[in-house]
Formats: sequence, structure tokens, C-alpha cells
Amino acid sequence: QRRGLGIGGGDPLYVVALKADRREVVVGPRDALLVHQIRLEGDVNWFGKTPITDSPQKVMVKVRSTKPSELAQLFVRDGDIWVTLEDPQEGVAPGQACVFYTTDEEDDRVLGGGWIKETKSLELMPAV
Repeated sequence: QRRGLGIGGGDPLYVVALKADRREVVVGPRDALLVHQIRLEGDVNWFGKTPITDSPQKVMVKVRSTKPSELAQLFVRDGDIWVTLEDPQEGVAPGQACVFYTTDEEDDRVLGGGWIKETKSLELMPAV
């Protein structure tokens, strides 16, 4: 349904972002829905023994309750906690929970978690 967007037919397009302040709807191909990086709210709960630093640390991350956990890197940049997903995922959005686990399958423990504040696709990611 492209009514009101002022764009023609062609390949399917998906809503990638809504920019309410500029009254814009950003659309793109299905690949544009893939999230590669997540910024978390400031009040992350952390139970791990090693603190989160600016050096990436490997963790397993779960952002959807119905999906298996995925390998990711967790780090701090400019005071914000960031997660870079090894394999991009669809359906990740601000307001959802992000839970971190150990990478050792035999010692599968929760390391912490927080609320997603922002997501980025590969094209919009800052360099690590």
C-alpha cells in the first residue's frame, strides 16, 4: 500500500523508519530491515564479573523471545552501551529487551540486559 507516499510500483518496499519531526516515512528493500547494531538505554543491568568496556567482548544476545540467542559483541562508546550482532536480525526495535548470556554453552548464564534505545543497519553503523 503506497497510497499517500508518492512512489510508484516495482519491488516491494518496507517501512524502515518513521521521522515524525520531519513528517517522513523512510522505505527500502527487505534487507534494509536487518539490524546490525543496537544502542541500549543507560540503565543496563549487568551481573557479569568483568565490566563492560570500550573493548568489544563476545556474548550471546537474545532480542526476540521466540528466536535463539545470537553471537554478538558488547562494548561502551561515548558512555553508551552498544551491541554489534554477528548476523543481522529482523524485527529488532526500540523498546524491546536485549539480554546477554555467556558464550560457553556448558555454563549458559545470564550476564545482564537492558532496553533497546536505537537500532542501526549496516549502512548507518559507526565504525568500531
